[in-house]
Amino acid sequence: MKNNKFALFASLIVLVGFPIIFLFISLLTGQWSYLAWSIPPSFAAGLTGLMMTLNQIKKERKDA
Repeated sequence: MKNNKFALFASLIVLVGFPIIFLFISLLTGQWSYLAWSIPPSFAAGLTGLMMTLNQIKKERKDA
């Protein structure tokens, strides 16, 4: 269960945290391509990890 919480936290960091970091980089540099090119991979990785983690949590609750 502890590993699932870490995986959930990591997925949310990738899904929300990375775009925020690149938003600040884009604001500082004025080049919005950093933000534009970071959103699709962040969403793909974050949503994939989030779905897999939530399925694992549901599976463990069902077995318990």
